[in-house]
Amino acid sequence: MHVIALERSQSYPLQQFKSLALPGIFILFGLIMGSWTGRIPAIREALHMPHSALSMVLLCGGFGAVLSYPVSSWMMSRLGGHKTVLISGLALLVALLGIGFAPRVGLLMGAVFLMGIPAGCLNVGMNAVATRVEKRTGKSIMAKLHAGCCAGGLGGAMLGGLMATMHVAPVRQFILMAMPLAMLFCLACYLLKDESKDQRESAEDEAGSNKMFALPRGPLGLLGALVFLGAMSEGSIADWSGVFLKDHFGVGDGMAPMGFAAFSVMMLLARLTGDRLKNRYGARRLVSGGATLAAVGMLFAVSVSGPYLALAGFAAAGFGLALLFPFVFSAAGTQGPVALAGVATMAYSGSLMGPPVIGGLAHSFGMQAAIGFIGALASLIAVIAARAKLLK
Repeated sequence: MHVIALERSQSYPLQQFKSLALPGIFILFGLIMGSWTGRIPAIREALHMPHSALSMVLLCGGFGAVLSYPVSSWMMSRLGGHKTVLISGLALLVALLGIGFAPRVGLLMGAVFLMGIPAGCLNVGMNAVATRVEKRTGKSIMAKLHAGCCAGGLGGAMLGGLMATMHVAPVRQFILMAMPLAMLFCLACYLLKDESKDQRESAEDEAGSNKMFALPRGPLGLLGALVFLGAMSEGSIADWSGVFLKDHFGVGDGMAPMGFAAFSVMMLLARLTGDRLKNRYGARRLVSGGATLAAVGMLFAVSVSGPYLALAGFAAAGFGLALLFPFVFSAAGTQGPVALAGVATMAYSGSLMGPPVIGGLAHSFGMQAAIGFIGALASLIAVIAARAKLLK
């Protein structure tokens, strides 16, 4: 009896650490991507890039994301969930270093392209593991996990602002981050091994089926459209909000990342309460109403006369778009793994294909019109969400 009790007491801290592994991976992913987006204004200025050149750089990331699905599918079937997450996470850190070291626009385009592939693979891997955990436990955890990603993105954006204020070059910041984050990835994936032990079998079952991948159609196509437009909106705010604040209001490098920070803070708060709100109001109403709020917020941001008021607009957009991804992924997951993969792929493509569109609009019509276009995307999301029968 004493031996059993001792073993239980010794295993309890380990179980606690294991329960933190998956949320930790979501946080690390957000931290890396937030750090990159937080330093885009500084990198753009250092390489003297016009809006059109920056949009092409970001488009390279979109091409990398498009290639990530077959790569991640192969990795999941051969390696399993935790190894896919580990390899993708470490490769993402290497790509981040490549971005920091890039001395010319051409090399930066290559580095961002290479970053898009592990970013997409890591996104697929960690969400697949999370879905597996949800099925095994019967508990909804996706909203809180995505809240962790928001927290990481917020931390990365704030860190970028702090480093810019201290006149620390992006490459130096990325070097300081790389080793500690690599160690945390290794630890989290080691603890995640037991949680994802069935993931390889699940992926192999998918690989053995007749249909490995299909773009969503019909009612499922509406979910795909929602995440595509939502990812375009989020990715555009992440990559262009700092440039907008800097160009339109003339703020410094320390203030520039605060647009994305305000967006991330409100998204985090909304996702922490998302599960309870869903039980009370339903997913469809929350996604449609939230997108309407986001549209108003973005139009407010481009019409005000001061940067601090514009931050309020970005904050409203973050709160309004926060519950789109957790609820749409949850709805797609009820239709099976192939459906979830198709919807997720549209999201990954939209997240990195949207910012170049905004860049093109900024080059042709100015930053105000480009950021205002995000409000138009949010309005379209509201209309589609109201018609999405799978959102319940």
